[in-house]
Amino acid sequence: MKITNSMSGKKEEFVPLKKGKVKMYACGITVYDLSHIGHARQAIDYAMITDYLRYRGYHVTYVRNYTDVDDKIIKRANELGRDALEFSAEQIRETEKDMAALHVTDADINTKASEYIPQIIKVVEGLIKKGHAYVTEKGDVYFSVKTDKNYGKLSHRKVEELRNGVRIEVDEEKEDPVDFALWKSAKPGEIYWESPWGKGRPGWHIECSAMALDTLGETIDIHGGGRDLIFPHHENEIAQSESLTGKTFANYWNHCGLIKINGQKMGKSLGNSLTIRDALAKYNYEVIRYTILSKHYTSDIDLHNSDFQLAEGHTYYFYSTIKEMQKFILDNHGDETSKVLNDEIPNTIISKFIEVMDDDFNSAVAIANLHTIFKYVNNIMKTAKKDNRQIVAHTLAKILKDLKEVYGILGLFKQEPEKFLSEMKMKHLKQLNIDVEDIEKQILERTEAKKSKDFEKADSIRDNLDKRGILLKDTREGTIWDLKLLYSCLLYTSDAADDK
Repeated sequence: MKITNSMSGKKEEFVPLKKGKVKMYACGITVYDLSHIGHARQAIDYAMITDYLRYRGYHVTYVRNYTDVDDKIIKRANELGRDALEFSAEQIRETEKDMAALHVTDADINTKASEYIPQIIKVVEGLIKKGHAYVTEKGDVYFSVKTDKNYGKLSHRKVEELRNGVRIEVDEEKEDPVDFALWKSAKPGEIYWESPWGKGRPGWHIECSAMALDTLGETIDIHGGGRDLIFPHHENEIAQSESLTGKTFANYWNHCGLIKINGQKMGKSLGNSLTIRDALAKYNYEVIRYTILSKHYTSDIDLHNSDFQLAEGHTYYFYSTIKEMQKFILDNHGDETSKVLNDEIPNTIISKFIEVMDDDFNSAVAIANLHTIFKYVNNIMKTAKKDNRQIVAHTLAKILKDLKEVYGILGLFKQEPEKFLSEMKMKHLKQLNIDVEDIEKQILERTEAKKSKDFEKADSIRDNLDKRGILLKDTREGTIWDLKLLYSCLLYTSDAADDK
């Protein structure tokens, strides 16, 4: 198994500290507002990595933190006239609702900075004792960057260049402009805790070091987070943790890419911040997961509405096919334990999934492979003959079982097809302002017109529905309808598979 290590900038063979066990820490959310799609991306990616490692037999201890005391949280709470910790606790509950709605596997341990104050103080005391930190007259404690000869090794930045780019605030008592806060003395109106240096609260970077050291130990296997955390957050975590213990803090530094919205960096000031809640109001959770996981976790994503719409079309196509698979299996007594067609696809779904996921958790290729799989499925159902329908049914049963086994790791194909398809149709019918009863009434009128050989009226009804976005399909069982928008995506998907 290979994993990208940001420290080396390369994919490396993954060798855990202890055989069969993985200790992973991922920086979580600073909870001063509702969580956005960038938070979703990071949570989905590291839950996916955790779930896959477990599938491959590793015992994983996954720790994810909440920063529940921070400048932004204090500012927002003061604006609302709220207690800072009560406000952040409320935001954590809202975040957990959103993550549950996205079906994100929860971390084994969720830590909160406010619950680790004693451990944080102990780490700061240790750094002061070892000469890596100093206390100012105001009661602030800073890490002395010059005491760490390896500072900058993750971000590959030189201390002198950083020093030249730092603006020194008038009231700062730093010995060096690049030094960073471990403990901040309390200001009027701020939450605080008692410490050996007076009333104050922890700096941002020290929180994660203390929580990771306490829950996972002095050296961990994987430390993850968004790429925007490489500097200064993760660089400072390394400096303070390794200066304290004298040991490597994490063997693999792993970062997921960032999200832009329509070509711009996402931000409230730009009016383009997409909350998880808003995304879920528009799209099924599997559509959102598909959109995110169809890109490699290390790559940036530039999200457009068309990306969600395309993912919606793809998932609609997959579930439509699964529905047909289930019917074919039921009609022909399919059993995944029986003999199947001697073709590559039904016998390699799991092995190919493992192959690409072992190569740095490449969910993008795993998802791309679905188009070939579903094209094959539709083809064998379409070309099945009377004398081989049962073996085709056995093949479909095996494919469906294997798909659910491995793609379930990505959070896909976990819903009932009929329910998924119905909800998707209802959503688009509402947007088109069309009533299901009206469609069915017109289909009935068209059926009667055809029986009466009034083909002009039958064609007129079809054309009228077509103009309104409804596609009719005549089958042996009768006329069924679909949405042109979703069906065109289905055709696009099928064509795309032909071009692969």
